Amino acid sequence: MKNNITLLYTIISISFCSCATAQTANHGIVKTDSIAEKMLIYQLSNGAWPKQLTGGYVVKYETPIDEALMAKIKSTTYMHATIDNAATSREITALVQAYKTTNNKNYLLAAQKGIDYLLKAQYENGGWPQYYPDKSSYRAEITYNDNAMVNVLNIMFNIANQTKDFEVVDQSYHARAENAYQRGLDCILKTQIVQSGRLSIWAAQYDQNTLKPAKARSFEPASLSTAESVAIVRFLMRIKNPSPQIKNAINSAIAWFNSTKIVGYRFDKLPDIKDKGLIKDDTSVIWARFYDFETNQPIFGDRDNSIKSNVAEISYERRNGYAWYGNFAAKLLATEYPKWQKNNP
Repeated sequence: MKNNITLLYTIISISFCSCATAQTANHGIVKTDSIAEKMLIYQLSNGAWPKQLTGGYVVKYETPIDEALMAKIKSTTYMHATIDNAATSREITALVQAYKTTNNKNYLLAAQKGIDYLLKAQYENGGWPQYYPDKSSYRAEITYNDNAMVNVLNIMFNIANQTKDFEVVDQSYHARAENAYQRGLDCILKTQIVQSGRLSIWAAQYDQNTLKPAKARSFEPASLSTAESVAIVRFLMRIKNPSPQIKNAINSAIAWFNSTKIVGYRFDKLPDIKDKGLIKDDTSVIWARFYDFETNQPIFGDRDNSIKSNVAEISYERRNGYAWYGNFAAKLLATEYPKWQKNNP
């Protein structure tokens, strides 16, 4: 589940430069967008989009669709529907923007079909699974990992508040999106981890029935998850006139980030050897990706389900194939939170 949020912005940027015109049967001129047109082809029967096609082929909208690729697209069923790696949320956002640029109603209708899917996929407790309707393995868990649920909540928030281009969505969605957003917000507040009576941050996945933290892949243990929690805090800070409970959730998470930051090191390629590790750097402030619930110490998972306290102790393959450290909360602490705090004393 690599973080592909940047792909969303790439797709949107490409789409703005890809407008063309087509002639309808009654000789009317309809503007089209090359990326949006491909998204219509990739859309699954239940309204969602896959992140991969049958056989593991990763969806790449810049790739020309030949006969072989079209066959893969057609053989990919609705069981591939997901919100992982920004799938479905990126397409809905891009199609809404393409509609505003072209006024091509096919794009808006496809986006709304995607919104219908998201509304249907939401659990009663407000969470969203990584996949729906596929409930195998960890796919049914409530998923903050790689910002999956936050991406969906931002769409619901935008529809309900008619902002960020989503004012074009049919008004029949406004109340439904508001309800989905409120339930999702409630889920976020309920799942913030409490440590000795104090709120901290969030795990990446939760059991959809018990709301207890859950593991995902073998190297992704149940833990406090920094990257995902930063995205959650940013979402919470979008809310105007936040309640005391929301303010407390934000302030508590910020306090946790301040108390766990690692100063003077960066995670990078080690000199003279083909490996990664912590390197001294007086200008760097980082956080581990995962922290232990009890000790607030960094933890690292491996493919054999083992959990280590030192990144040097896990396998070479995993150590060099995952973002174990990063400056995840640096901008949040330096500029975003102070600005929010000034407006929300």
